Amino acid sequence: MNDVALLNELEPEAERLLNRHLDSDEPWYPHDIVPWERAARLAKDGFSYAADSIPEGVRSALLVNLLTEDNLPWYTRTISRMFGGDTAWGTWAQRWTAEEGRHAIAMRDYITVSGLLDPSELENGRMIQVSSAMVPEPESAADGMCYVAVQELATRISHRNTGTMLNDKAGYDVMMRLSADENRHHLFYRDLVTKLFEVHPSMAMEALTRQVKNFSMPGLGIPGFVGHARAIAKAGIYDMNIHHDKIIVPLLTRQWAIEKVEGLTAAAEQARISLVSHVERVGKAAKRMAERAAERASVQNEEKATD
Repeated sequence: MNDVALLNELEPEAERLLNRHLDSDEPWYPHDIVPWERAARLAKDGFSYAADSIPEGVRSALLVNLLTEDNLPWYTRTISRMFGGDTAWGTWAQRWTAEEGRHAIAMRDYITVSGLLDPSELENGRMIQVSSAMVPEPESAADGMCYVAVQELATRISHRNTGTMLNDKAGYDVMMRLSADENRHHLFYRDLVTKLFEVHPSMAMEALTRQVKNFSMPGLGIPGFVGHARAIAKAGIYDMNIHHDKIIVPLLTRQWAIEKVEGLTAAAEQARISLVSHVERVGKAAKRMAERAAERASVQNEEKATD
C-alpha cells in the first residue's frame, strides 16, 4: 500500500484525533510566562550574567532544546511531505507548526532575560542548524507516524526534566508548558499508530521496528551536538536508561502491546522478534551504564569527603 492510500484510509481517524486535540486546547502566550523583570540586569551584567548558575548538562539541554525547536521550518517540510494536503492531515500539520513555533519564542525569551546563555552562541548555532536542513526523514508515512510518536514523547520528557533541574520556578513553568504541548502532540501520533496496528499490523510492526532500532533525537546538525548529548545524559535529563524505561518499554509493551499483535506476515514476525531483542539489549546496556555512573558518583563523593 502506498502512502496516499494509507493516509486516505486513516483520514477519519486523523480527523477524530485532530478534533480531540483542538477541543483540549488551552490557549497560552509566551509573553505571559516569561519573567521580564529580569531583563533589567542585561544592560548592567551582560546577556550571560547567570550562565554559571546552572550545571553543564542543564545548559546543554537548554541550548539543544532551543536550537531543535528553531529548526521548525524543516520539520514542517517533512511533516507536510508525509501528512500534508487539503485534508485533516494538512490541517493537523499546520496546527502542529503553529503550536511548535511558540516553543522557540518562549524558550528564547526566558533564556535571554534570565541571562543563561550567550545569544550570539545561540544565533550562530541557529544559523548553522537551519542552514544545514538536517532532520530525520522517515521513508514512509507509516515510518513517520512511528518515529514522531516516539520522538514527541522523548521531547516531552526532556523538556520536563530540564525544567525540574533548572531550580528556577519561572524556568520550570516555561518548560512544563512546553512539555504539556509536546504530550498533546505525542497523543495524536501515539493513537494514530494504535490505529495503524489495528488496520495494518504487519506494516505497523515493520515500520516501528525500523524506527525504534534506528532512533535518534533531532539535533545532529547542532554544533557540538555529541558533546552536548553526553552532558545531557550525564545530568540525567535524557539518557539510555530514560529512553528504555520511560519511552520504549511503555509504548511497546503497554500502549501497542507488540508481543500480542496477531495476523503478522512472516517478514513482520521477524521484525517483531528483532524489535523485542533490540529492546532487551538496550535495557541491559542502559542498566550497565547506570551502574557505572553510580559507581563513578560514589567514588567522587568519597574523594570529596576526604578533601
